[in-house]
Amino acid sequence: MSDISEDVIRAVVAETLCEQQRIHHSDIDAVVDRAIATVLASFGIEEEDRRELRADFQHLRRWRKSVEQAQGFTFKAVITVIVAGFLGAVWLGIKAMLGK
Repeated sequence: MSDISEDVIRAVVAETLCEQQRIHHSDIDAVVDRAIATVLASFGIEEEDRRELRADFQHLRRWRKSVEQAQGFTFKAVITVIVAGFLGAVWLGIKAMLGK
């Protein structure tokens, strides 16, 4: 064993561990892919429908964002109307006081 240096042993062990980890990751990826396919199939979505499903989700996201944007504009419009009404009432009050 004196012929093999400690660095060589470390390199072999490190390479072996890396290869085991790669195999482990590919196993995990395969299990996750199969689980996702099973869940989608349970909802009636086959593997060929993934593009359509993706497009549907993209459409839903765009729709949600536009609704959120519309809600923001509506809130700003309501606040503007309230503030304008209040300032108009104050202006009429000042005008009435100065007119007497």
